[in-house]
Amino acid sequence: MTITSAARELQPELTRFRHAMHQEPEIGLDLPRTQEKVLQALDGLPYEITLGKETTSVTAVLRGAGNTAGTEAAGAQAAPPSVLLRADMDGLPVQEKTGVDYTSRLDGAMHACGHDLHTAMLTGAATLLAENRHRLDGDVVLMFQPGEEGFDGASYMIREGVLEAPGRRVDAAYGMHVFSSLEPHGTFATKPGVMLSASDGLVVTVLGAGGHGSAPHAAKDPVTAAAEMVTALQVMITRQFNMFDPVVLSVGVLHAGTKRNVIPETARIEATIRTFSEASREKLMDSIPRLLQGIASAHGLEVDVDYQQEYPLTITDEDETRTAENVITEMFGDSRLSRWATPLSGSEDFSRVLAEVPGTFIGLSAVPRGADHATSPFNHSPYATFDDGVLADGAALYAELAMQRLAALSSTRTNS
Repeated sequence: MTITSAARELQPELTRFRHAMHQEPEIGLDLPRTQEKVLQALDGLPYEITLGKETTSVTAVLRGAGNTAGTEAAGAQAAPPSVLLRADMDGLPVQEKTGVDYTSRLDGAMHACGHDLHTAMLTGAATLLAENRHRLDGDVVLMFQPGEEGFDGASYMIREGVLEAPGRRVDAAYGMHVFSSLEPHGTFATKPGVMLSASDGLVVTVLGAGGHGSAPHAAKDPVTAAAEMVTALQVMITRQFNMFDPVVLSVGVLHAGTKRNVIPETARIEATIRTFSEASREKLMDSIPRLLQGIASAHGLEVDVDYQQEYPLTITDEDETRTAENVITEMFGDSRLSRWATPLSGSEDFSRVLAEVPGTFIGLSAVPRGADHATSPFNHSPYATFDDGVLADGAALYAELAMQRLAALSSTRTNS
């Protein structure tokens, strides 16, 4: 039986797991019910389980055939190759409006980014890999990660040793992410090099002096200065940054005041910033404070600028991406692979892993069958709907990637 056919036999089980997880979304770094579901899925399988100390992460190590004693006894020099597979597990503070019969039971929380599918696929891969343990020429690390949605859960797991879980640093790492639009159903997407943008946050507090709305000359109005800052930030991007190295800055919060005839003491701006090169990122960190301080000074005000670095660029390794592409086309055919020409302006903390070890990130379209992928609601929408039909293929790809990469790594070591 092939990995693909074995995975399809797991489809009903993976669907049940995904629906149960979808109905109980948890947000952030503390996901106790989700962790429990993952542990139940791994129960009885020959994995070495480590739970996170600072988060509810799960790290599971499967030793390949002939390596059941691990690397400690053999010594680091004799350690077999190892590959890491990652799934994020957290949901979002979104009120679900999809209308599916397994809709979230928790008000204000939803798996709007498909992390429930990621987790289900990796539990499926866990079963497939355990059943094919005799084929493993090394170790596999399963990284079940909380807190991807703005909590930097990958950093916690890296600090706690997920990359060294087999006894030495893993040789390669693979992650996967589903989309509710962009590509036709079942399409895998790759891109060597910069695949996803870096993500930063901007929090600006304009400090004025309150007063009566009828006498602005007797106050120091932070509202008009804040409005000018919002516009000036956009103009700065078009005038100071190369259009072929794009920058995205979107203001999501603009808040001031309590009543229409009262000039408030402060105004607040919050924005998300996406960049596609370190050069642009560093330039923004210098340019934005200078611009906003200049505007504030011109109005006789003060301003507090907090530029918050969040996730770095997601940069995939060219060789590992080519490996993934070969496995995808071998398993599913050329028609199921799309190689992106340009990066996506989303961001990911799997970038932390890829900054440490060679690896790649793979997109998978879970657009419902028959839906228009060009107009379907995108991830993070309360209407974003993901098709269960991709679960088996995602699980099969995870497992096959691990097996083929370990075989290649083992062959290279033997011949060197």
